[in-house]
Amino acid sequence: QVQLVESGGGLVQAGGSLRLSCAASGRTLRSYAMGWFRQAPGKEREFVAAINWNGRSTYYADSVKGRFTISRDNAKTTVYLQMNSLKPEDTAVYYCAARASVVEVATRDEYDYWGQGTQVTVSS
Repeated sequence: QVQLVESGGGLVQAGGSLRLSCAASGRTLRSYAMGWFRQAPGKEREFVAAINWNGRSTYYADSVKGRFTISRDNAKTTVYLQMNSLKPEDTAVYYCAARASVVEVATRDEYDYWGQGTQVTVSS
């Protein structure tokens, strides 16, 4: 069993930056691919970014490519999402997810464990 806890959300002005963290406990993340998803009010949960088990392969949604960066520190069992040039449309609850595979994917149903989410609000 893997427990995931997100942190780092908050209120920021458009153009600003935030860094989300996802701390894992219960099991090492070394054999898990990790992902970030987000859900805005009234919308489906959507893929944001994913990273493979060793951090050498990443994948991003087109809407965040060039602005967001996913990274991981397996020694600290933590995954990060650096978000720059934030836009009001980035406002959502952001969720961290773990997949019991070394390969990163964008499909929500392929992830096995989820955190509770952290709110990100970008004001215009």
